Parts: sequence; C-alpha cells; structure tokens
Amino acid sequence: MHAATKHTHAVVFGRKVDGCPRCIELAFGMPARQWRNQRVSAAAQRLADIRAHDCKATRCMPICTFGDW
Repeated sequence: MHAATKHTHAVVFGRKVDGCPRCIELAFGMPARQWRNQRVSAAAQRLADIRAHDCKATRCMPICTFGDW
C-alpha cells in the first residue's frame, strides 16, 4: 500500500487545480476518499447490540435495563 497523495492547495467544493498531484489522480479516474462517520457506525453497532440482547439467556430482572448505560 502506498501513501495517500495529498492536495497541494485548499480543497474548495471539489474544484480541481492544475499541477496538483491529487487533482491529476482524480482526473484520471482515481476514486475519491471515503471518510467513515464514527457517530453513525457507533449508533448502528449499539442498535444491533440492543436487538441481539436476549433477556432469557442473560437472566435479566423483570425490568431489563440493557443498553440504558
């Protein structure tokens, strides 16, 4: 894996600048970088954990508080 090429200028609304190595890569079809949204993935994981919780298997009390913390 190689190091990610960086823009040599401030990136403004996807505008390309002549001579910038990253802009040249994008012009030749290199895909744009995808940034992972940490908050969305954490919320999705929490929801999956709550849905997978089994009160009978964990012997919860009459009022289950799993996921309230």
